[in-house]
Amino acid sequence: MRGIKIIIHRPNKLGISASELAGKFTDSYFDDMDALNIERADIYPRATEEIPKIIEVIQGLIDKGYAYAAQGSVYFRVNSVSDYGKLSHRNLESMMSACNVEMGRQKENPMDFALWKAAKPGEPSWESPWGRGRPGWHIECSAMSLKYLGDNLDIHGGGQDLIFPHHENEIVQSESFTGAKPFAKYWLHNGLVQLGEDKMSKS
Repeated sequence: MRGIKIIIHRPNKLGISASELAGKFTDSYFDDMDALNIERADIYPRATEEIPKIIEVIQGLIDKGYAYAAQGSVYFRVNSVSDYGKLSHRNLESMMSACNVEMGRQKENPMDFALWKAAKPGEPSWESPWGRGRPGWHIECSAMSLKYLGDNLDIHGGGQDLIFPHHENEIVQSESFTGAKPFAKYWLHNGLVQLGEDKMSKS
């Protein structure tokens, strides 16, 4: 989530576009991977270039009753599924205490998470059936994986700090959209290097 805030707010301070800042981070990443002699993937999709697919998935979730629009935003209805929390082995009460729940009068349930966020001044935004806005963090990954890798993944990896809420939300929105389970057959989560209270890694 911190990375998203950097991409949204830091360009305004630097006087450059979000795409320019993202490009600098991308170039730095590829330089590091090349230095480590790591082969490149076949494709590197960017969320900003996949808005039509993201909107398609969100609309599909609305049509199936798993999501709802409210005041220009769209939220996933967590109570619409019975196995939410199966990856992290948490119930709704423990999940609420473990994360920063975004409250809002327009939400049916405090745990409902954003699929689309209504536009705010100074933030990048795109046209959608619900008005201008931007995708939520979790739906970007689901939409891109569904488009390029299909309904089911053999292996899904990431930092252990992403198990909840990110990977948990990826599972529930992907499986609800496709009806295909499991979203991923195997999950691999790496540990984190800590220096005091600071995380010395990027998931």
